[in-house]
This record gives sequence, C-alpha cells and structure tokens, in this order.
Amino acid sequence: MSTTVPAQRQNRMPTVESEMVPRPEYRHPDWRPSGLLEGRVAVVTGGDSGIGRAVAYLYANEGADVVIGYLSEHRDARETAQAIEELGRRCVLVPGDLSHSQDAGRLVSEAMRVKSRIDVFVQNAAVQYDAADFADASVESIERTVTVNLLGALYALHAALPSMRAGSSAIVTTSVTAYRGSTHLADYAATKGGLAALVYSLAGQQAARGIRVNGVAPGPVWTPLIAGSSPEEQVRGFGKDTPMGRAAQPWEIAPSYLFLASERWSGYVTGQVVHPNGGEAVNA
Repeated sequence: MSTTVPAQRQNRMPTVESEMVPRPEYRHPDWRPSGLLEGRVAVVTGGDSGIGRAVAYLYANEGADVVIGYLSEHRDARETAQAIEELGRRCVLVPGDLSHSQDAGRLVSEAMRVKSRIDVFVQNAAVQYDAADFADASVESIERTVTVNLLGALYALHAALPSMRAGSSAIVTTSVTAYRGSTHLADYAATKGGLAALVYSLAGQQAARGIRVNGVAPGPVWTPLIAGSSPEEQVRGFGKDTPMGRAAQPWEIAPSYLFLASERWSGYVTGQVVHPNGGEAVNA
C-alpha cells in the first residue's frame, strides 16, 4: 500500500477532513463484521474525522450505537453520522470543547440518553501545533495543547467512568511521541506521555469495578491534525521515515481500538498500550 501525500496546509484549527488531498480513508476495504459490539453504546471523542471517524464507523459496523463528541467541524461530523446511519446504527452528535468540564459532562449526559449506560469510551480528541524550537512556541498554543489533550481527557474520563459498568472499556489515544519524543511537538508529546501514565493509573484503579482501561499509541497517520499543524512542505511525504516508509490510513489504526473494546477479544487486557506505528522502535 502507498500513501502519497502532497504538500498542503489548512491555516486554521480545527482542520477539516473534507478539504484534504487525498481524503483520509476510514472504511476498511475488506471488513467482515461479526457482531463484536452488538447492542453496545460507544462514545468517541474527536469522532468526526481522522482516527476517531474510522473507529466510530468500525464500531457501528460491529453493531454499536455511537455518540460522537467533536469541537465545531459540523460538516465532517454530519458526514460521519450519515455513514454510520447507513449501517443501520444510531449516531448522536455532541459538539463541545472538552477542555471545559461542563462540556465533558454534557457529552456523557447525551450518551446516557441512548441506553442509560456507556459500554465503550474512547478519549481521542487532541490538538497539536508545530514548533521546531520549543522556545518559539506561543504560550497560547502550549496552553491549548495542554488543556485539550490532557485536561480535556481528565474531564472526559472523570465524567464518563461513573456511567460505565463491569465489562466496559475505556480507551485513550496516546502517541508514538510519548515513547520516543518529538523535536517539533514537545508540548504535544508531553501531553501524550501524561495520557499513557493515566492509562496505567486508571487501569489498576478500575479493575476492581470490572472496567478495562487501555491505550493506543499510533505512529504517523494521515488525519486533519497533520494538515493543520505541520508546515506545508513538511506534509509532503508525511510518514516516509517509518520502517514501512509511509503514513497509515485511519482504517489501519481502527482495529486496535476494536480489539480493546471487545470483551470477547481482550477481556484479560488492561493497563496496556497497543502500538500501531509502522515499525518504529519505542521504549514501551
């Protein structure tokens, strides 16, 4: 498989998947559903596009109703909801900013209206701002990175965990940068390292309730986050430095989230981080 990425940049945040060239691919080309999440309710933050869209769609394909939390990318969110509804599943869209605790609480409240419980909670929403020299990063971008990526995750999980029951699964998107660092995303890497620590901490705490907590640490993936944060020429050939020589498509990452969501497949897995990263060596 080849993922050829031309130079491009969207000069705004959040970025929009519908304007990317080529469009990220979220549908697995040869998926055969087996009902792994039949009757379940899954919440996916940042589910309007990128990895979140691929995860939400795959969960729906496996029988789940999906609640998608997103910031303000309404066109992308509606497109995702339409794809899920075409599978015969329900999709609820909840716009909001998870760096505000009240928005995190509202997301959970809306999810509880579906079936009065949350079976799978995927904390995936994030931002990043490229800075070749950390000293040149703006204070505003650092604060936004920390409040969305780390504080937003804390708020979201703090709100969601009381609504989860034995057999439920919480999954946190961390990053390969948490394990090998990043010379141009230092603050982003720091937040992702914090999220990995959160996975390990909550897993031990929630095991007594029968709730599994795990993480996924993707390598380079072609998502709107890249088109909006990296210098235009840096986007060209994105992912070519991995051992596999390319970036992943979102659909290639989504099965890791399905594995961790399915009690049938991963009922004895908690406190772990899965690394779909194209072969990069990490200190995991």
